[in-house]
Amino acid sequence: MNIEQSISPISISRRLLNFIAKAVSYLFHPLFIPTYFFIYLMQYFSFEFAGITEWQLKLRLFGVFWLTAFFPAFAVFLLWRLKFSESIYLRTQKERIVPYIVTMFFYWWMRYLSMNFSDQPAVLKFFFTGIFMATVVGLIANNSFKISMHAMGVGGIAAAIVLTSFYYKVANGVPVSIAILFTGLVCTARLVTANHTTKEIYTGLFAGVICQLIAYYTVM
Repeated sequence: MNIEQSISPISISRRLLNFIAKAVSYLFHPLFIPTYFFIYLMQYFSFEFAGITEWQLKLRLFGVFWLTAFFPAFAVFLLWRLKFSESIYLRTQKERIVPYIVTMFFYWWMRYLSMNFSDQPAVLKFFFTGIFMATVVGLIANNSFKISMHAMGVGGIAAAIVLTSFYYKVANGVPVSIAILFTGLVCTARLVTANHTTKEIYTGLFAGVICQLIAYYTVM
């Protein structure tokens, strides 16, 4: 009885930790990263949206979410319902191939729009270029190992927030600190849930950061 009582709190703590890790993973799913970055620009660089109404700005935010989150997620759902994948969680490398390609298409389209329309923040050019490059790297790496999409996503947005501060020459210490904090939190959560190895996490993180750096110095 004493042994059971001593084990029980440990078991509860592990379950709670695992629950929190899963919640963090869902909240910071890589498909939400473009939407989060757009919200960041709306909050801290609202002057870039001068000349458009608040309603138009909300429509643009919805458009980013629709194209970079909803449609790729819907594609994954269809693959699952059509029995091309065992679950919507994409636990194997084979299940990730088509979602990578679908996401790559939408990121390329967003890159095209950001490069050819001037009525939006200039930094979206390098950001969408960077995440498009990251999906290409992810697809290639997926042939060898299950690189972490979450790590690529949070690494990419953290790098993008830092580079955006450089571009506008402002000291956004709070957003940068929060981005780095959540990058560490998400990577830790993926390790806690045992979805990835340390190699897969660090490789994804490195890929996300490097792709944003390359995009910034080639596009801007």
